[in-house]
Amino acid sequence: MATSTLDPNAPAFTRRYMNLADPRLGAKALVASDEFFAPKERMLDPQPAVFIPGKYDEHGKWMDGWETRRKRTAGHDHCVVRLARPGIVHGVDLDTSHFTGNFPPAASIEACHTGDDVPSEDAQWHVIVPATTLQGNQHHYVEVNDARAFTHLRVNLYPDGGLARLRVYGQPKREWESVERGRLVDLAAVENGAYLVAANNQHFGPASQMLMPGRGVNMGDGWETRRRREPGNDWAIVALARPGTIRRIEVDTAHFKGNFPDRCSLQAASVVGGTDESLVTQAMFWPVLLAEQKLQMDHVHTFAAELAALGPVTHVRFNIFPDGGVSRLRLWGELG
Repeated sequence: MATSTLDPNAPAFTRRYMNLADPRLGAKALVASDEFFAPKERMLDPQPAVFIPGKYDEHGKWMDGWETRRKRTAGHDHCVVRLARPGIVHGVDLDTSHFTGNFPPAASIEACHTGDDVPSEDAQWHVIVPATTLQGNQHHYVEVNDARAFTHLRVNLYPDGGLARLRVYGQPKREWESVERGRLVDLAAVENGAYLVAANNQHFGPASQMLMPGRGVNMGDGWETRRRREPGNDWAIVALARPGTIRRIEVDTAHFKGNFPDRCSLQAASVVGGTDESLVTQAMFWPVLLAEQKLQMDHVHTFAAELAALGPVTHVRFNIFPDGGVSRLRLWGELG
């Protein structure tokens, strides 16, 4: 069982939104002004950065991130990243883990929206993270307040140095007008714009991972709570990508064998007004969409006939009894 990599001091946007710079979803580091000591691709690695004492390559000390050479000319280094999906950026993490004497003193991020794979010379760049002072060996969380959707980012290091990881937390933008009426869409898919509102416990794995595409690759790729030693049950609240009527639910316990929940249930509601924080209290009283159902280890459970007719909803509360791990949650529905 893996130990959680969740940072208890991280802001809410890191738990709520998908990482638009995740290469597993299609993000890619395209071009960099320099990558002498460590390639740009490492900066997007979804795993936390590591330090390996005594490991060297032909350029010097092996570092887990993107690292440029010491700049001896005017200017600064930069790297262009194509996001996994066009989306609205809500926050970033500029992570300098393990970079101590070689981190950049400052960094900034620009963004653009283009249909080109690599932005052209005349691409319109907009500053979404102004020049920000960095420290060595730590996370730098920066909230972004810009409602525009972007496809590419340009990360600027002033003047040079190493960045262990770049995380770009946001909501993908999808063209819903093209979805045929009556077609079932996964309303809980992070790539469609769904996001985690809250979860009571995420000790071994963030609940947002349940909304990721594909099946989980291992037990660390899902939501897993600590062992409950008191009455009650664990829960997670999900905001759907769009309002819709849920017709089919899939609960996947892939790789969870000695630690899958005994049972699960779902509540749902169409929410108007309030805040994400107020939903935690409201959700306790939402109508039941799926009554308690037994679960099995390492199995995809499908429920359709068991669902209550609640009509269009915007949010669900997923309950697991009493605790445990779930790899993926799929909520297939028709747009409301």
